[in-house]
Amino acid sequence: MPRYFAIVPAAGSGSRFGAEKPKQYLSLLGRPLIHHTLAALVACPEIERVWVVLSPDDAEWSRHDWSDLGAKLETVRCGGATRADSVGNGLRAAAMVATDDDWVLVHDAARPCLSADMLAALLRELADDPVGGILAVPVADTLKRADAEQRVAATEPRDGLWQAQTPQMFRYGRLAEALENCRAVTDEAGAIEAMGHKPKLVKGDSTNLKVTFPADLALAAMILRGRK
Repeated sequence: MPRYFAIVPAAGSGSRFGAEKPKQYLSLLGRPLIHHTLAALVACPEIERVWVVLSPDDAEWSRHDWSDLGAKLETVRCGGATRADSVGNGLRAAAMVATDDDWVLVHDAARPCLSADMLAALLRELADDPVGGILAVPVADTLKRADAEQRVAATEPRDGLWQAQTPQMFRYGRLAEALENCRAVTDEAGAIEAMGHKPKLVKGDSTNLKVTFPADLALAAMILRGRK
């Protein structure tokens, strides 16, 4: 039977957030933001191991206590210049235990509100899928394309459009091959698509937000408080 592993690329600087430290270490309900992200993954009984891919010069990780996350959690200091580089390096670190048919879930460090139900739905719907897939939500808002002067150039039809989230879940061998051959992507699904495959869209919900700006951090706190 295939096993399940997770990789969390956490080598980014979070420059769009504008904080003095990487956003994954900002305080969220008294813990670093990434603590909530990792807690959701290690709590999943199907996931055997979670690798956090840090920047080689990350000085913040060691300032925090991660012991309550348990023995599933491992850190590797091999983060690269891009997300694809970091995930690819994480896959190489996982090669000691993962086989080609095992599942790998890649999850954003800055998505702290992943629920157990969403994670269970992803594993359930993709268990026998030949390609794999991602959590995503249908686009609900009207989309406007801007011109060079930041004026509306066109209204884009939203039929069939989905907003990609994470985790993104693919077989170890296929994902490693895809990222080796296609690094100019912003998510793992893009690399799989470049190989001619069609990842499945598994419906999540808007609470699985990515913290990108300061207002997102406050919203994440509200979501997590509401669950408790």
